[in-house]
Amino acid sequence: MSRVGKALINVPADVEIKVSGSVVSVKGKLGELSETLPENITISQEGTELTVLRANEEKQTRAYHGLYRALIANMIEGVSQGFEKKLELVGVGYRASNQGQKLDLSLGYSHNILFEIPSEVKLETVSDKGKNPIVILKSHDKQLVGMIAAKIRGFRKPEPYKGKGVKYVGEYIRRKAGKTASK
Repeated sequence: MSRVGKALINVPADVEIKVSGSVVSVKGKLGELSETLPENITISQEGTELTVLRANEEKQTRAYHGLYRALIANMIEGVSQGFEKKLELVGVGYRASNQGQKLDLSLGYSHNILFEIPSEVKLETVSDKGKNPIVILKSHDKQLVGMIAAKIRGFRKPEPYKGKGVKYVGEYIRRKAGKTASK
């Protein structure tokens, strides 16, 4: 049995869960999310604990068991606490600013990059003097926050020689030694 799939999901008191057919809806103080389950995966709720069950032992069903348990747990955590990703812009002249949901990035190209952020994600930019600019993304949807953060990071990935680029806060960049002059 899947170690992830058989783990119980604790449901906080402020979270509502509705299962109608194969659609699971989770509603909390930060928003509402829903997920469609495959036909071999079912959910049973006993009090404040949720259990994800599978109908058979086929390879695909076993894989879905852990996947959908993790997705439902992330939905519950998202609507009750939310998720946050922080991106740091490392490089001389790299700047970030926002006007509402439009992110304006200056990443050393000949033009600024304007990126429209969906309304479900809260955008914040921090630019302190003497420190690298930071872009903060917050939402109740973990998949959406991760996708947008990866897209922003993809505009200028960190390079291994000087470490310049857009990186996650706390991310370790493996550094390479540069060229050395021969004697």
